[in-house]
Amino acid sequence: MDWFRDHLWETWLGAAILLGVAEMFSLDLILLMIALGAVAGMTLDLLGLPFVVQALGAAGVALACLTLVRPSLVRRVHDGPSLEIGHGKLVGQTGMVTEAITGHEPGRIKLAGEIWTASPYDGDSSILPGQAVEVLEIRGATAYVIAITELEN
Repeated sequence: MDWFRDHLWETWLGAAILLGVAEMFSLDLILLMIALGAVAGMTLDLLGLPFVVQALGAAGVALACLTLVRPSLVRRVHDGPSLEIGHGKLVGQTGMVTEAITGHEPGRIKLAGEIWTASPYDGDSSILPGQAVEVLEIRGATAYVIAITELEN
């Protein structure tokens, strides 16, 4: 115990390093805030302040970081831009009918440079070749579309 008392700044530094390494495994940013508190305790020891002041300073900095800094960091890290991947990015795009679409027979549309099987979204309308359509939903490999002229009415 005498070594810790005689080398208190090294103890604070060791605690900060251990907490920093543990944070790499948790990725919750809680241990990182406590490690910053340990760095504050180390700084207060290097200034020659007593252990009680060091402990209170470390606790205060850790608490301040947990309440003030961590929430904005968590938002920034975890709430990045939403990426639309796969078929979801095609919803809302327009395509061109290449083969007639009816409620009874699916047809084909050219959408984003590819040919897709398409059915009418409402189930019973007919859309002729050459007509522009908007994709409202994709289920499996079938795009459910509505004619753009119907959207304008």
